[in-house]
Amino acid sequence: MSSGWTRLGLIAGGGALPRLVAQACAADGRLGCVIALQGFADPAGFDDPVVRTIGQFGHVVKDLHAAGCDAVCFAGIVTRPDFRSFVPDMEGAKLLPRLLAAAVRGDDALLRVVVKAFEDHGLQVVGADELSSSLLAPSGVIGGDVDVEAHRQDIDKAMQMAAAIGVLDAGQGAVVCEGLVLALEAQEGTDAMLERVAGLPETIRGTRQTPRGVLAKRPKPQQERRIDLPVVGVATVERAAAAGLAGIAVEAGAALILGREAVDEAARRHGIFVVGVSAHS
Repeated sequence: MSSGWTRLGLIAGGGALPRLVAQACAADGRLGCVIALQGFADPAGFDDPVVRTIGQFGHVVKDLHAAGCDAVCFAGIVTRPDFRSFVPDMEGAKLLPRLLAAAVRGDDALLRVVVKAFEDHGLQVVGADELSSSLLAPSGVIGGDVDVEAHRQDIDKAMQMAAAIGVLDAGQGAVVCEGLVLALEAQEGTDAMLERVAGLPETIRGTRQTPRGVLAKRPKPQQERRIDLPVVGVATVERAAAAGLAGIAVEAGAALILGREAVDEAARRHGIFVVGVSAHS
């Protein structure tokens, strides 16, 4: 762990990642508190969490300082709020004009405003990968027992497409099958994108019996990497298999794998692969 801070506050969204981060930090004795975001995180997954809404920025900062935190980590799924029904506290209301101005430029711009707001209150922002390096995707085969090279062209093109939409701050994922672009990720997220692919005609995609095509996930080229790195877990593998894909490719060292052994087992069970590749693929 970093030596630049002493006590961490975890702001938890949905999914398994926040629990893994909390466990890694608690094992080191430096977990100060967990802020479970209402509507996203499951408070039952943490010991004595503080439940706050996404608009209670001032309350969250006070909670972190009261727990002696000098650093904060954002982990888990949090969707963009509907600012028309956004109910901020006083500090959140002060932040709102900057959030609205950034929101029209894209998610990365919005996240940068959030990061700076916490830094302005004396809190160091720490990436989930800094807390548990074992979460980072390595280079090479991560899961499954499939001939990855047979799908190299789809891997390369899907990675290129993911990078292209990332430049526009649109999304982090793309699906390519035998050179044909089947889907590009936007606000719906990876799960919904894979459901779209599963609904496409089988003439242009694979099936469980004959898998074809690749999902690629990578950070946006300009992304603030301390927050919102691409994540792959067992559920991703299962949805990719349901969509008839042959595998999943992520940028090595720039994506998080939730439970590597479980991901490997799921990939083998479904007959697909998970691989870490270079950013230049």
